Amino acid sequence: MISLVRRAAALCALGAALTACGTSGAGQTLRPAPSAPAPSPSPSRTPTLAPGPAGLTPVFEHGPRTDGTKNGTKDGKTVALTFDADMTADQGPRAAAGERFDNPRLIATLRRLKVPATVFMTGRWAEEYPDEARSIGRDPQFEIANHSYSHYAYTDDCYGLPTVAKADMRSDLERAYAAFEKAGVPNPMPYFRFPGGCYDDTALKELSATGVTAVQWDVVSGDAFATDADAVTRQVLDGVRPGSVVVMHCTRSAAPVTEEVVRAVVPELRRQGYRFVKVSQLIGAANGRA
Repeated sequence: MISLVRRAAALCALGAALTACGTSGAGQTLRPAPSAPAPSPSPSRTPTLAPGPAGLTPVFEHGPRTDGTKNGTKDGKTVALTFDADMTADQGPRAAAGERFDNPRLIATLRRLKVPATVFMTGRWAEEYPDEARSIGRDPQFEIANHSYSHYAYTDDCYGLPTVAKADMRSDLERAYAAFEKAGVPNPMPYFRFPGGCYDDTALKELSATGVTAVQWDVVSGDAFATDADAVTRQVLDGVRPGSVVVMHCTRSAAPVTEEVVRAVVPELRRQGYRFVKVSQLIGAANGRA
């Protein structure tokens, strides 16, 4: 049995804060509006993992722990920076009041530094910022993956987040892909990140028919609600190993120092011989395709 994942005190704080500021209480069941089946998220050639035991949704945490040597040449150690674009289903009033759940400066910095990245986006975020979602999704430097529509938890007791009923898990995921399509995002990836990083076998079973690969991480940046960029930078640099997946956030109000952290982390990791890649490239390497 794959045990419930509960990592990162930073994500705990993020989940609790998102819930506390919403209009619905913890434990409330999400009932997404009925929707047509979501379009295919991306071409079939996109690397994914084979189903897990008993056909469960596979879970990916990091790529191969190699130094990048292949066929006698040195390609560099790889690391994937990932950014969760979080907005819960009930945070529309906060956005209307002026709170910013996006971070254009962060995206601009990634572009300027030429850092490929994977953005795990909620459908609600794409609805709120369709122009930004489309711009990110159409930029070959980035790839957009699914972070649910609602950012409600797929298990009970997940940092105080409201929960998605078992019967609604698949439709919540598909509703996010529908939101991406409406925003004009081409070919979102068949990757899914559980809100709060919380999952169990029930959730993995419910999503198995969608064909997604669940993507977790092995390095917690600690950027959620952090105000000390140096401390977050040290945490990332101390945690990265070849093949690492680093989780950060693309939400100004919830992660105000992330852009500053990226400006410090990127040149240092490059100095150490790391090459930045997208999650799809790490999964491809794990499958022996890269």
